[in-house]
Amino acid sequence: MKEEITKVLTMIQEGKIDADKGSELIQVLQEKEESGNKFAEKPTKYLDKTLKVRVVSTENDNVTVNLPIKLVKAVLMAGHSIAASIPQSEKYVKDIDINLLLEAIENELDGQIVDIKSANGDSVSVFIE
Repeated sequence: MKEEITKVLTMIQEGKIDADKGSELIQVLQEKEESGNKFAEKPTKYLDKTLKVRVVSTENDNVTVNLPIKLVKAVLMAGHSIAASIPQSEKYVKDIDINLLLEAIENELDGQIVDIKSANGDSVSVFIE
């Protein structure tokens, strides 16, 4: 933006535009930069959110996992594969749709995105907040 303001000031100095027009141009440039910063903040705020996984088991082997969204995208597939290969956790992760989670993150969804309840009372919830 500094370069653009310098160009406007040079145009004023050279007499190509008057001071009022130059002032208007500089104000527009500043507003443009401020609005650009507002849009740039949105992904950062979303990336500061947390993916939360809650497993409630009738056998009291409950699980609570809180992962920053920044980390989730990088390890989601690997983590699911690892959990699916561990006999104790396989039954809890086999029904989680990883592609649904990735799509939820890409679309910046908030709130509950997975809610699974088994016949024996076990439940898995995944949400972003």
